[in-house]
Amino acid sequence: MIPIKNKKKNLEATIEEMRKFAFNYIDKFAPSKQQLKIYLLKKYLNFKEANVKKSNISDLIDIVIENLEKSKFINDKYYSESKAKSLIQKGSSINKIRNYLINKGVGKKYIQNTIDGIQERNEDQDFFSAIKVCKKKRIGPSRDDSNRPLFYKKDMGVLARSGFDLEVSKRVMDIEKEEYLKIINFL
Repeated sequence: MIPIKNKKKNLEATIEEMRKFAFNYIDKFAPSKQQLKIYLLKKYLNFKEANVKKSNISDLIDIVIENLEKSKFINDKYYSESKAKSLIQKGSSINKIRNYLINKGVGKKYIQNTIDGIQERNEDQDFFSAIKVCKKKRIGPSRDDSNRPLFYKKDMGVLARSGFDLEVSKRVMDIEKEEYLKIINFL
């Protein structure tokens, strides 16, 4: 909750408070610009005794976020690249990465640049991510050869829910065990 020492706060004090809340939030979570904006908006709308009109709060939040962007404390470009990198390491598909970034409020141009960068570095990223999912969940080529036909549909469903398209899923499911082990050792 926001401490109040004096009921008649001036505008600079309110902006300074917002800046402190923003720095604390940035320190803990490394958010996108939209996440920070939502956090500050919730923080001040839930506060009942604010002397600043609620209609002006969004303008004040925009001022604080602009200052943080100018001083490079928040940057959606680097946020999208770092989140995409961590999601790739976990074995997420490009579709899943795109949807994650959209849900976090990152701009479309940053998302597109990030996805293009991933595809430039490795044009078959979804295939290798699907291999990681198979290893992690012990499905598809990581199953015993006798059980693979029994669980084919189930494994295809797991890959589909992970965001992989039908072509990539079939390609991964049809890999021989020896080739799968070579790829796993390479990753």
